[in-house]
Amino acid sequence: MRSPTRGESGSPHDPDVGRSLRHGSRLDSYVDAYSERTLGMTASQIRALFAVASRPEVVSLAGGMPTIASLPLDVIAEQISDLVRVDGQTALQYGSGQGDPRLRQQITDVMSTVGISGHPDDVVVTVGSQQALDLVTRIFIDPGDAILVEAPSYVGALSTFRSYEASIHHVAMDDDGLLPDALRDSLATLARAGIRPKFLYTIPSFQNPAGVTQPAARRREILDIAQSAGLLVIEDDPYGLLGFSGEPPRALRADAEDGVIYLGSFSKTFAPGLRVGWALAPHAVREKLVLAAEASVLCPPSFNQMVVSRYLETADWMGQVKVFRELYRERRDAMIGALEEQFPRDTHWTHPQGGFYVWLTLPEGLDSQAMLPRAVTDRVAYVPGTAFYADGFGTRSMRLSYCYPTPERIGEGVRRLAGVVEAELDLVRTFGPGAIPGRTGLGLPAPDLT
Repeated sequence: MRSPTRGESGSPHDPDVGRSLRHGSRLDSYVDAYSERTLGMTASQIRALFAVASRPEVVSLAGGMPTIASLPLDVIAEQISDLVRVDGQTALQYGSGQGDPRLRQQITDVMSTVGISGHPDDVVVTVGSQQALDLVTRIFIDPGDAILVEAPSYVGALSTFRSYEASIHHVAMDDDGLLPDALRDSLATLARAGIRPKFLYTIPSFQNPAGVTQPAARRREILDIAQSAGLLVIEDDPYGLLGFSGEPPRALRADAEDGVIYLGSFSKTFAPGLRVGWALAPHAVREKLVLAAEASVLCPPSFNQMVVSRYLETADWMGQVKVFRELYRERRDAMIGALEEQFPRDTHWTHPQGGFYVWLTLPEGLDSQAMLPRAVTDRVAYVPGTAFYADGFGTRSMRLSYCYPTPERIGEGVRRLAGVVEAELDLVRTFGPGAIPGRTGLGLPAPDLT
């Protein structure tokens, strides 16, 4: 087989191979063969720190892993066993590239809880909503195309957009989510430059990482702006059912069938390890998504889909969602209470009404990325704010997750983190803001931190 490196022999003595070694890693003789897109992929400078943070003595307020301890595992085990006995010939075989028809019908029922009236034919089942986001980006984005995203935004989305070489433009938020005036300004600025963005990416309910939610009136205004500008909206809604009070927020897609692609997931409301998500798209877009999905994975795992379908059919899945809501509300309260008790007054944070995350802004002079090694040394971890921006912002911010640790661990983690912040503030008070060396080029956290 011919070597993928340029040159006739492909040996380490070949001039081109030697050049690739000089320009890249001595452990990778394929550097010259990689695409420009691949060369832009960089490992996180702090990834090793997160490996340390996985130790049991470290309280991790970084990970976005759902709590699944309350799931009726014995019931699910019986369902899976029955699935294999009765329908194993189907469950263990290749399936449709669009997804299991029964599950697609059930997904429309799930979406009805957020006001969406969708048709199963317009649903594409994916390997988690992350794949749905990848497929949407693949079919719309050419290198250099502009897209609008919230500031801050989901790190997994930013990674996907970078991988397709999109030009990412952030739109400011406040405690009620995406700012309509900021959206108008961004569209006007791009229009003056002769640029029309391909789409707006937003998480309107219990946003990751900020934890904020767009009120109904703001959602209508954002839709009006998008429709007037002919701007496609990608609505990512993994947390929509996990509000702590009242009815789930009405989805953007519920009021704009033709202008919104809706992404959903069972990872936060059932089992993340099954990796089952979906996209609901206008009919013409759906066809392109299916083609892209078939080119990527041929078909999503039939077995996983049928497990989810059996669960939805036989279990009180909405009752289980209510259990999750109470668990996360208790943990949110534990985190907010600990922050109010432990942190300096000039620290600010959001007050999420659902979901997994608190967005915290540190006092002036502190850098969350530079502070992370000290935090891990003191046995607490978080995700620095710069991971959630494409433009280097977020140095004073961090995302804190309350979804996985127990309330007691959350309280202890916040106590440790408060000690780190106070120590950093002492340095700033003594030596000035320049006393803490900054760092650049934060890479992306590991998958379980997204």
